[in-house]
Amino acid sequence: MTKILTRAGLVTLAVVVGVYLVLPVLIVVPMSFSDSSFLSFPPGETSLRWFRNILDDPVWLDSALASLNVALLSSVCAVVLGVLAALALVRGSLPFRNTIMAVLLAPLIVPYVIVGLAAYIAFLELGLTQTTLGFVLVHTCLAVPYVVINVVAGLVSVDRRLEMAAMSLGAGPVTTFFKVTLPLILPSVLAGGLFAFFISWDEVVTAIFLSGPELTTLPVQMWSGIRVQIDPTVAALSTLVLVVIFGSFTVLGLTRLVRQVARRRTARPATNTGA
Repeated sequence: MTKILTRAGLVTLAVVVGVYLVLPVLIVVPMSFSDSSFLSFPPGETSLRWFRNILDDPVWLDSALASLNVALLSSVCAVVLGVLAALALVRGSLPFRNTIMAVLLAPLIVPYVIVGLAAYIAFLELGLTQTTLGFVLVHTCLAVPYVVINVVAGLVSVDRRLEMAAMSLGAGPVTTFFKVTLPLILPSVLAGGLFAFFISWDEVVTAIFLSGPELTTLPVQMWSGIRVQIDPTVAALSTLVLVVIFGSFTVLGLTRLVRQVARRRTARPATNTGA
């Protein structure tokens, strides 16, 4: 009886915490369908005017395309660097491994204001402010830790005997990685890449330092819309972003679930044959 009560209490606590975290975010959704010219909750008459405004206003489209471009490039760079770093940490025999890991994870600890200010001072001399390259360099630095964490966890769970078996059959290190290791850690790589993409897409603090008339990302444009105009288009954009985020992680979760089910089905015949 005590165990049942304890379990029920934990479930209730989890639900309460989940609602506490998600409810403020979900409030944006009904606000995006309001017909009012200002952000209001609860909304009065419903309308899709602010969703149409996203397509009609070139400012929002340009900033969205700029953010998409930066996020894609940053996530690709972060995945490449993060996978290489994770391989070196897990499979290599590096000295001061813990120190290197701490340095790689430092962007998680350093306040983004400091990163943005440092990048602004450095890039101002190099002419990289208000450029895609400048944004990609900073966002890659911020996103690499998320890739490293995911890929390291994936590599640790991989049985090294599979890699050793491939090498004993004549496969080189590169072939072994692409044919054996990468398929096994692919869910971790995809998860890290997804985190990297949304870290870049959603980043506003450093983007404020680097944005300008020549290049403004979507989060900075949304911040300006809230700070200056209280534009309900921001709520519509936030709703679309929420749909993309929840949809992406749902697809990723379903992909992992399908892979796990496939592995179990593959393992059962082998177990029965061995018996």
